[in-house]
Amino acid sequence: MFRTKSHWFLLLPTLILISTTFLSFSHGASQYHHLQTVHIPGTIDESEYGVVSWGVKRSVLEDNGGKTTLILAPERTRRKDPLNDFKYYTGGWNTSEEHYISSVFFTATPLFLIAAIWFLGFGLCLLLLCLCFCCCQRRNYGYSRTAYALSLIFLSFFTIAAIVGCVVLYKGQEKFHDSTRDTLDYVVHQADSTVKNLRSVSDYLAAAKQVGVDQIFLPPDVRNNIDEVDTMINESASTLEHETRTHSDTIQKVLDSVRVALIIIAAVMLLVAFLGFLFSVLGMQCLVYILVIIGWILVAGTFILCGIFLVIHNVVGDTCVAMDQWIQNPTAHTALDDILPCVDNSTAQETLSESKDVTFQLVGMVNQIITNVSNINALPIAGPLYYNQSGPLVPVLCNPFNSDKTDHICAAGEVDFSNATQVWKKYVCQVSDSNICTTVGRLTPEMYDQMTSAVNVSYGLNHYGPFLVDLLDCTFVRETFIGIKDHYCPNLRKYCKWIYIGLDMVSAAVMLSLIFWVLYARERRHRKYTKLTDAAYAQDSFEKGS
Repeated sequence: MFRTKSHWFLLLPTLILISTTFLSFSHGASQYHHLQTVHIPGTIDESEYGVVSWGVKRSVLEDNGGKTTLILAPERTRRKDPLNDFKYYTGGWNTSEEHYISSVFFTATPLFLIAAIWFLGFGLCLLLLCLCFCCCQRRNYGYSRTAYALSLIFLSFFTIAAIVGCVVLYKGQEKFHDSTRDTLDYVVHQADSTVKNLRSVSDYLAAAKQVGVDQIFLPPDVRNNIDEVDTMINESASTLEHETRTHSDTIQKVLDSVRVALIIIAAVMLLVAFLGFLFSVLGMQCLVYILVIIGWILVAGTFILCGIFLVIHNVVGDTCVAMDQWIQNPTAHTALDDILPCVDNSTAQETLSESKDVTFQLVGMVNQIITNVSNINALPIAGPLYYNQSGPLVPVLCNPFNSDKTDHICAAGEVDFSNATQVWKKYVCQVSDSNICTTVGRLTPEMYDQMTSAVNVSYGLNHYGPFLVDLLDCTFVRETFIGIKDHYCPNLRKYCKWIYIGLDMVSAAVMLSLIFWVLYARERRHRKYTKLTDAAYAQDSFEKGS
């Protein structure tokens, strides 16, 4: 007959599933519920960045050297820190800080506890079942079609749930891996672009040292300054390139390892769920019990992995919030410098100043030759100043800077970098073997080539002026983080959540499937025993009646 205890045994897994799912999705909110009522006007809503909502607050400190340090996302990262007697962590987002890592890992405590309770509790139940099976005398038992049908229905349901969870987990890890790879590629591309521009400026400055027009070169002090700035540029470019690629490679290796682990987990859990259902239906009790042991260990491990990915999910949300706050104060020193450091301000300032000075000097050098050599009607007795120049006067080159390095407005009749070489080409004469003009013109081909080189270098340095200005306020880093926040953070958060949900579904579904493997095997054994007993009783009654 059907026993009342069977009803409770069937209801228990359902309650476990509800409580497990509730704990998995709500433990973060309960931990920070007291922060949800705080909102600072004029700030962003952080609910989109993580599991819960927080008001945003920034903290700015100054160290002993007077350097501003910005604490990123202090309210969002305010979590209990097990390494500090469970006091609240107040240091803000910083993945290199052990107390931040400790506090964010603490958010996954409920899942780790579920893993421990499951491993110890189910292990104890298995041990008791084994002792009862080996030591206790077997008693006659009845069979209930309702219990048998319900156990089969629940077994099928949780097996399907495990399969769906594995699909969500697999697709989530694939999308998350693609998103993280795209994000890292974007960061590396931005850093490489900045390094390329820095080295282009360095090349133009180096070229300026070699530029000379009619044996006139840059002053020695300017050339010495170029050497010093070149050294600073190359050091900054190398540091930026090394830091970016080192952190990118480290993150990518970790993500590749996580991806492999998730794929293996999804495949193994899917196989275990399918085989467990198949063996249970076919009545292969020995194989079912072996799978129960394997699944018992796998479920505990999957709950732990689920907790770890909840940590990753929270770190991703913290990072997106931290980037958004850094964007509002990009020149402060923050923990984000470890991901993509700004170029040293003094280097950027010196490079911008030197590029303006070199441009000013080169244009002045060209105009000096035009005014004092090309545009005079020298006689043969003038020596090197005479090369039979004649015809219309050569227009001077517009200098983009004044002597104090402020912007200069071009005067009428001056040519600028964009059309100087085309205009001057009209003033080039043909020369004899002794470099004397044989046709009308005020520039020899050699002078024109030298002036063209000076213009190209000046144009290049002036072209990179806005880039150097951007370096002063870390614009390139700010633009990178804006791009990540706007285009990459949404996908990172979404697909990270997919993985978290997939792991949660797989863990809970396989855990409950294990219970129903045992339940169904028990009911199937009862059913088989009852049928054999009824058949024997019927046979005995028939023989007595005969």
